[in-house]
Order: sequence, then structure tokens, then C-alpha cells
Amino acid sequence: MFSKLLIANRGEIACRIARTARRMGLKTVAVYSEADRDAMHAAAADEALGIGAAAARESYLAIPRIVAAARESGAEAVHPGYGFLSENAEFAEACARAGLVFVGPPPAAIRAMGDKAASKSLMEKAGVPIVPGYHGLAQDEKTLAKEAKRVGYPVLIKASAGGGGKGMRVVERAEELAAALSSAKREAKAAFGDDRVLIEKYLQRPRHVEVQVFADKQGHALHIFERDCSIQRRYQKVIEEAPAPGLDPDLRRRMHDAAVAAVRAVGYVGAGTVEFIVAGEFFAFMEMNTRLQVEHPVTEAITGLDLVEWQLRVAAGETLPLAQAQIAARGHAIEARLYAEDPARDFLPATGWLEELAPPADGPDIRVDTGVRRGDRIGIDYDPMIAKLIVRGEDRAAAVRRLAAALADYRVAGVTTNREFLFRIATHPAYAAGELDTGFIARHRAELIPAPVPAPHAAIAAASLARVLQQAAAARAAAETLADPWSPWQRRDGWRLNGATYQDLRWRDALGERAARVHYGRAGYVLEIENRRAEATAEWEADGALAFALDGSRARGAVLQVRDDVTVMLDGLEHRLHYIDPLIPGVALDESGGHLTAPMPGKVVEVKVTPGACVKRGQALMVLEAMKMEHTIAAPADGTVEAVHYAAGDLVEEGADLIDFAADGAEAGDASSR
Repeated sequence: MFSKLLIANRGEIACRIARTARRMGLKTVAVYSEADRDAMHAAAADEALGIGAAAARESYLAIPRIVAAARESGAEAVHPGYGFLSENAEFAEACARAGLVFVGPPPAAIRAMGDKAASKSLMEKAGVPIVPGYHGLAQDEKTLAKEAKRVGYPVLIKASAGGGGKGMRVVERAEELAAALSSAKREAKAAFGDDRVLIEKYLQRPRHVEVQVFADKQGHALHIFERDCSIQRRYQKVIEEAPAPGLDPDLRRRMHDAAVAAVRAVGYVGAGTVEFIVAGEFFAFMEMNTRLQVEHPVTEAITGLDLVEWQLRVAAGETLPLAQAQIAARGHAIEARLYAEDPARDFLPATGWLEELAPPADGPDIRVDTGVRRGDRIGIDYDPMIAKLIVRGEDRAAAVRRLAAALADYRVAGVTTNREFLFRIATHPAYAAGELDTGFIARHRAELIPAPVPAPHAAIAAASLARVLQQAAAARAAAETLADPWSPWQRRDGWRLNGATYQDLRWRDALGERAARVHYGRAGYVLEIENRRAEATAEWEADGALAFALDGSRARGAVLQVRDDVTVMLDGLEHRLHYIDPLIPGVALDESGGHLTAPMPGKVVEVKVTPGACVKRGQALMVLEAMKMEHTIAAPADGTVEAVHYAAGDLVEEGADLIDFAADGAEAGDASSR
């Protein structure tokens, strides 16, 4: 076994690898970009070396810099994690030339399975079923259009060189193909340095099931059961679970056998995942990920194994720690990916500071894998994942209940997240019933991402009570520093020289202003909210939650404050409020309109119109790239482009005016983008 390991990655996976390496007695070396100088993963290792600028191509994708860092540190092995260079054969070869052990499969296996088109041809020869499609070398638009027609619409465009939903597009009609190809190729090039694509028949309501596989250098190969990854948005996984629920035992066995056959067909070594698409009793090979998967913790949760330890042992030349018959599964595990993103805006990545971050406590059946801390910033340079929440139960029903409870306890503020969206999935009857397929989110979108509604009275009450409790605490702290701690000017109980003892508070929710009046009494408060009156008590609990009662009806929730923005969490749902400070004059909203603004910070990759152009509603005007994903700015109505303020290659901040636009027959107003 080697004694020093360099982790060629960042974020939660780098922290997770470091934990196992430390437990095994290995020294660890982290690498970091300029943007990650103070990141959690850099502090988690024994040593940390800077490798370049924030842009991934100048740091985490820069092979010479990572190899040089390994040599400088004296590391004997390199673990690539997932993403970045984890499926890059050139990186594996560069490590070998430098005398470093690459914790992953041989370069030949990476090439064979990393190229989706080539891997499908190989699997077909090995007798593994594949989805009908085109996996050829010709990449001109004419050939791809011809093959798409042969396969039959709808079709799915997929990047040949990578996954994670990048470079993937569903095309319903022939006239949409050219634009989808252009976008998919550009996104694939940015993410993987390779713009080749393949085309497959798009199956309706399929499941995405993958099999965890392992092989060693002595020729042993096995599977470690399967995972269901069907709950996806933007072609990226959101919730994964193991084992896959509701599979016919014979279908499960055939998939396991096919996965091991795929491993043997390419002389594989190490950890990998063979992914299948499942429709009824039919299953077909999709791709093989020649690395550790993001969702590997659910397999660890049901087996008690440490897959990173297995990787390190196999890379060091040891045989697989267990034989197939010795591996057993117990219970059911689910992983939910907590992202900085806005589900209501088509899951656009979000940026900001993690002003509040309090995950549920780890325990035997709850695990949180993260690479960020309270006070860290979520920027535009990398994937916006905040954490992975993993739960286990004795059966699926218990795991689903535990997931919902843990998500309800997860507190995060300062940046928009998908936490409530995940909670709504976990508590949806169809999810509880195991009705899983890749169209789940689209089918239940109205319930999972409901339209804004006024904050309930309980949320207004919680925010108001929290504010007066904080005022009282601040007054007590200030009084302790004064010569006269009993001065009436330090009281926060509504006392007035001549007048009633109450305080008026004004809030703004998603739909307008709300008013609350807090009357102070000897034993508590009386709240008046929109002509409703209730006796109230409130106190902070040891874990920071607010316990309060309205007319004797007790409730408990979290009140997260970031300056004047307040998020009230009650029963797993979030209610966002803004405190209207009476001492700050109101700011008139600019309704002169005409501006299409950037929905997130990013880079302009394409401008599709020029000033004076007449466009139709929904027509693409500009394409932004953020966190390796593309986002199209579209015309909100038929109208005319009056001005374009940025060119391809320009960096823009969130809210920047991109295009001046006038709708036909009227001013457009501040238009939204999609």
C-alpha cells in the first residue's frame, strides 16, 4: 500500500476521500484553485497545494499542474474523485509516466467505456442489449439529421465523452435538431473538451437503474447491487436510492450479470458503474462511468462497505476484499442532492454566501457529505452542490420517512436552494408509492414547484416573535455594558411613557405587504395579524429552533435571518419574508421596462440577434454559460431588439441588463429570461 495520496478534485468528494485515507493511515495532499484557497477540502488534507486560476481548465483540468503537484508533495498515488479528470485516459497515462499510481481503471478501459458511442458498439458485440440509435464517427449535421430520422423522433442527443446531463438534449421534431445539436456540442466541448455526440431513441417514462461494479488486477469481477437514479432534473440526478425498488428478481439478476459481463469485456479494474435504461421488463445499456459515482454512499449504507477503501486497495494491487457471495445488503438507503439552485426558475444555479448552514446531525442512519461550511461562498466556477444527504431505513418506507424528517431539519440561508423541492418529492404520495421514472419531476411539477402563495399567519407570527425576542436579547446585552443597566431606554418590552405597549412590524412576502402588531404582556404577547388576534408565547430552544404557541396551539420551526431577509421553516416548507424597516425610505420600482436581465452570473457564449431585429415570443436571443451548463435568454413576446449590451465571451453579473427589448404594441417591461 502506498503511504501518500494526492486527491485531484475539490468539494465534498475530496473531503470524503480524505476521511477514508486518514482512517487507513495514509497522508493526503489536496489541490486547490485560486477560488478555493480557503475551501473546506483544502483544510481537510494534511497538505494543500495551489494549482492555478479559478477556471477549471487552468487548475482542476490542467494535467501538467496536477502531476507536478503530486511530484512536489511526494505523493505516490492520485485519486481523481469524480468529474474533472476522473475519466480522462490522458491523465491516467500522465500519472503512469510520472511513476504515480492512478486510483482508477487502465487507460484502455477508460477509452473504451468513456466514449459512449464506442462503448455501445463494444457492448453490442458482448451481447449486452443497447438502445436503438446512432453511435458513428460522422458528426456533420446532414448525417446526424439522417440518423435521427431513421431512429425516429423523439430522440435524445448525448455527449459521447461525458455525462452528468451536460451536452444532452431531447429533440421532439426534426426542425428543432439543428439548434439542439449546436447547443449540445458547444456544452460538451466546454465540459469535456470533446464535442462529439450520439443519438438515441428517446424512451417514454423509462427508469434509470445502475449497477455498482468492481474488479481487481487478478481478474476477479463482481457487482455490489444496484441503484435507482430515475428522479432527475435537467437530465441530472437529484435523488438516488438502493436497492432499486420494485424490480422483478429475474430482471435484477439479468442486469447484474450484464454489468459484470461489461466489466470483463473491457478488462476493467477498480470501481465503476454500468448504467441501464429500464422500461417494464426491457433493459438496455446506456453507458459505463469509469469512476466512483456521486451516489455511491447509498450502496455503502446498505452494505456497510467503504468503496473508497476498496478503490485504494485495488489500486495498490490487492485482491477484492470480498467475494460475490460474501456481499449482503440490509435495508434501504436514499441520497438527496442539496444544490444552490432555484427550482422555480428552471433550476438555474444560484450564487451567494452560506449565511446559515446547519445540517441534521450525523448518526447511524443519517450521513451528510459536504465540501462547504457556514460562511463559504457558492460561486459560478464549479458545480453548485452544497451537500449530499444520505439516510437509511430497515425498509423503503422507513427510509422515505427519515429522508423527509432530515430535510425538514436541514437549515440553509443566504443562497437559494432546492431543499424545499427535495422535501416535496420525499413527501409526495407517488414517490412514497415507488412510482419512479425519469419523467417524475415533469409530471408532478405543479405540486413540486407550486406557484407563490401568501405566507401563512403562522409564518408571519414566527418571524414577528423571533424579531422581538432578538430585540430583547440585544437590549439585555447592551444594558450589561452601561453604567445604568436599568435605564428605560434599554427596555425592549414595548414600554412607552404615554401610550400602549405594542410594536408594529411590516413584512413583504412573494405577493405583497403583510402587517403584524405585537402587544407586550406580563406572560407573553398578543399578536394581531390582518384582523386576527391570538395570545402568543415564544422561546428559543437549545438547537436554535423557535418554539411558539398561538392561542395554546404549539408549533416549532426555524427562523433564519440574513439581515432583513427572513426564511421561516415550518413543517418542512419555507416561507420567505422581507422586513420593511420604517427608518429606511421605500425605493420606487423602475417600471419603465424593456430590459432582459441575466438570471445568474456567467459568461455569454453566443449572441443570436442584433439591434433592430424583429423576433417572436420564445425565440432564443442570447446563450449564457454558468457552472458548465447553458441557459437560453428568450424573447418574452413578439417584439424588437433595441440594443445588445454584451458580446460572446463577456462575463456578466446576475441582474445585468443584457438586451433592451420592446414588445409589439407596448413596452415589454422588465422581462424574465429562461
